[in-house]
Amino acid sequence: MKLRTALSLGLGGAALALLLIEPSLAQTPAPEAATAAPPAPLPNKGDTAWMLVSSALVLMMSVPGLALFYGGLVRTKNMLSVLTQVFAIVAIAGLLWVFYGYSMAFTNGGGLNDFVGGFSKVFLKGVDANSNVATFSNGVVIPEYVYICFQMTFAMITPALIVGSFAERMKFSALVVFVILWITVIYFPMAHMVWYWAGPDSIAAAAKALAAATDDASKATAQAALDAVNKDAGFLFQKGALDFAGGTVVHINAGIAGFVGCLMLGKRIGYGRDLLAPHSLTMTMIGASLLWVGWFGFNAGSNLESNGTAALAMLNTFVATCGAAVAWLFAEWALKGKPSLLGMVSGAIAGLVAVTPASGFAGPMGSIVLGLVAGVVCFIMCSTVKNALGYDDSLDVFGVHCVGGILGALATGILVDPKLGGVGIPDYSTKPGELVVGAYDMMSQVIIQAEAVGLTLLWSGIGSAILYKLVDLTIGLRVTQEEEREGLDIADHGERAYNY
Repeated sequence: MKLRTALSLGLGGAALALLLIEPSLAQTPAPEAATAAPPAPLPNKGDTAWMLVSSALVLMMSVPGLALFYGGLVRTKNMLSVLTQVFAIVAIAGLLWVFYGYSMAFTNGGGLNDFVGGFSKVFLKGVDANSNVATFSNGVVIPEYVYICFQMTFAMITPALIVGSFAERMKFSALVVFVILWITVIYFPMAHMVWYWAGPDSIAAAAKALAAATDDASKATAQAALDAVNKDAGFLFQKGALDFAGGTVVHINAGIAGFVGCLMLGKRIGYGRDLLAPHSLTMTMIGASLLWVGWFGFNAGSNLESNGTAALAMLNTFVATCGAAVAWLFAEWALKGKPSLLGMVSGAIAGLVAVTPASGFAGPMGSIVLGLVAGVVCFIMCSTVKNALGYDDSLDVFGVHCVGGILGALATGILVDPKLGGVGIPDYSTKPGELVVGAYDMMSQVIIQAEAVGLTLLWSGIGSAILYKLVDLTIGLRVTQEEEREGLDIADHGERAYNY
């Protein structure tokens, strides 16, 4: 017993002496702890709170923002019909989104993954309060329910934008059927092609495995894994197209669909002969103001995190809008002799549209230039070009959203250049776990942006024409002449916006 005690004291003393010499040995983990996988990242409460607020802001863009903006621009007898159309589209799109839209847009579609997602998350199967999704930073996530809500609001407003092109003449029943088809066949695949990807952590992990490979066989295996991760993305994302918040997915997509619709429905009765003036520019100004405020959620929220890039997107959304409003105001003043409120708020919307794809990529000065150019270009499209061609785009959806979206999408390829104050293009595979700016060639990027614009125009333009024709052949697109003269408030809904 004495010998055992002595040995214990001797070993304990030796261990104590060793720890005094090298204290760090006391913190050495056990072998199994040293090799344990790092814990999964948890959402940051600040990011989560910001995304919840952003989702509510984008909803405000549709109702009441867009509804009031459009409603004020039509005649009194059609005010309620526009409000009803926008509100109904928002509600229908929200249901379709959680039924199957989210799955079609943001899951792997197998053999069709380049163009559309799959059905693994229909009716939100497998999603709960503990589910998270990646953002644009390594190791950063947000709750999946928050992401679903945020992207839902984009699916709500995009088809609602279309109604401005053929306002005052389309059947409500035809609109409902068209929207259900359009959001399913056009919007969900478009969102997948532009925004779906495996996430930064998957790319970084595959790149890290490739860097750690020591022999040819393991390098080949790791390279194949990295290639597979890079291909787990939508078609335009794989090509490197940049769209921060929806220049292609939302504005060009809806703008060209509306343009095709106004051509297929034909002009309103009395267009070019009678005065078809807005009935309440007060309502339009209120709606435009709500749109501007909500657009901060639209653009800054698209960063998915509450950080400096979100602040950059917010600042760009401020200054580009100011630039476009001022540019349209003074262009109209110079050419028509008087500055108008309608012109100024239309310019503001044009600036918001143009900066949308560039909001998180451009610098503030570049965004001001973009806004100034957008204000002038969209003014010319909505006045000179529209009058010359004679099409009846009731509320200038094509001239503002489609043309402004094209301008912004192309300009993004230029303004992202760090030499022009842009942030550059992130490369998650160069230094896994660390966000760095990758190689950038302006001409190549502009070409990629042009390809994205072209595909969007073809996908939505041709697809929408087919859907309009299907609806026209089955239930008819346009109300009767008597109903159009009476107004859609009474003809379609049996009630009036105003009773006095």
